Amino acid sequence: MQIDLKRTLRGALAGAIATGIWAIQQPIDMRIFGVRYDDTELLGKAVTRGPAWRPIGAAMHLLNGALFGAVYANVAPHVPLPPALKGPAAGMAEHLASWPAVGLSERFHPARDELPKLSGSGAAFAQATWRHLLFGFVLGETERRLNRPSDGYDSPASN
Repeated sequence: MQIDLKRTLRGALAGAIATGIWAIQQPIDMRIFGVRYDDTELLGKAVTRGPAWRPIGAAMHLLNGALFGAVYANVAPHVPLPPALKGPAAGMAEHLASWPAVGLSERFHPARDELPKLSGSGAAFAQATWRHLLFGFVLGETERRLNRPSDGYDSPASN
């Protein structure tokens, strides 16, 4: 598989945008699902326990989204799914692969006593599912629009 720098950078931008949308809507889904899980808190408080956890966590989350988007932009053209399903499928794959790590986080995270218990919570799993579907949809659609076929995104599976 050949890596195209422009496609990769556009994918990283799409991933950062999708992560930003995730973060903006996060307070709403916390109310809807009744779970106060905050991804920026989990990431930020892994690095610092001081007041800087919020911007550090936000930066880490955006970087994670950008890295995921960069990889996605290079893999998506080879995935045999309709374009509208590629992003959500990628988001769900990441969700299902990473969800088992919540148990490890609850055991070993430096701020585990300040974070909500997620393992065994159907509401927390549903909340994380929603977030990953939203992320995947925004990532897929944004990346597809940024990497139009005229820019070399010409896989038959993506048309």
